[in-house]
Amino acid sequence: MKTMQWLIRREYWEHKGMLVWVPLAIAALMLAMTLAMAAKGHNAEIHLDMAEGRAGGVNVYMGERHQAALVQVVAGAYPVATAPLYITLAFIVFFYSMGALFDERRDRSLLFWKSLPVSDTATVLSKALLALLLIPLGMVVLALATALVITLIGMGVLAMKGTNVFPLLLSSGHFWLTPLKVISLVPVYVLWALPTVGWLLMVSSWARSKVFLWAVGTPLLSAALLAWATKAFGLAVNVEWVFSNIISRLLISVMPGSWFVNSALRTPVEKAGHGAETARQFHGMIDSLFAQSWATLGTPNLWLGALAGTGMIVVAIWLRRRREEG
Repeated sequence: MKTMQWLIRREYWEHKGMLVWVPLAIAALMLAMTLAMAAKGHNAEIHLDMAEGRAGGVNVYMGERHQAALVQVVAGAYPVATAPLYITLAFIVFFYSMGALFDERRDRSLLFWKSLPVSDTATVLSKALLALLLIPLGMVVLALATALVITLIGMGVLAMKGTNVFPLLLSSGHFWLTPLKVISLVPVYVLWALPTVGWLLMVSSWARSKVFLWAVGTPLLSAALLAWATKAFGLAVNVEWVFSNIISRLLISVMPGSWFVNSALRTPVEKAGHGAETARQFHGMIDSLFAQSWATLGTPNLWLGALAGTGMIVVAIWLRRRREEG
């Protein structure tokens, strides 16, 4: 266990810029933009079609029913405010995994690390653990904290305009349960992202150069050749199925929510969101979003992908054991 802790610390030291400063910079930028918009909005003018041409210092008054509806929507959906951080998570996991085993061969630090009494299995597993669990968990916590601050700023601006919904918001059970629901999706993400992380670690351990081309170009070129052969020779191959169940699983499974590529999971959410106008209907859509995400655990696609990803990590360990050249 202590060896694994030191290996994780090594990854943290070597990739501190990508793992820490990039997410923090994006979160800080989002907060700065929110504060700027709040400051600008506080003194904004609303232009109306009337004789004077404009009106300033407008207050917002809402009835109790509308305040309750607003709180219901905000309490269930405020994590969405930091969607850019979840997209950043996908890029960080993708590029970290792709370079994790190649970089140490390129700068020949592999010779030093192999001289230490640390097994190849522990080294590769530490990188997989970081990519699959620790980076997503850290990003989710950062995204939730940022979303909370953005929400409080927005509600603060609304209070300054004459409608204070803080008591309703802070007493809402949904407001406190929503972050727990988001964190509960991390195990789903770990299993779903396994094939992409496993594929990237395997290519990172195997390729002598041009890792990106091997990692991305090989699946795409294979899919293109298969599509050409199917059309040219009339092969009975479902190219769309191959692309959605194999190619996309190798390349984009690190994107949170990419399991909704599966129409069986996506359709109930679309039905719940279709025509959702009231707060109750909107809540139904959010609940369906979480329920269908958890339902991913019951699909063969997830478990077959996890099995394939585990196998590719085993291959990556085997390759690292035999590769010492730069």
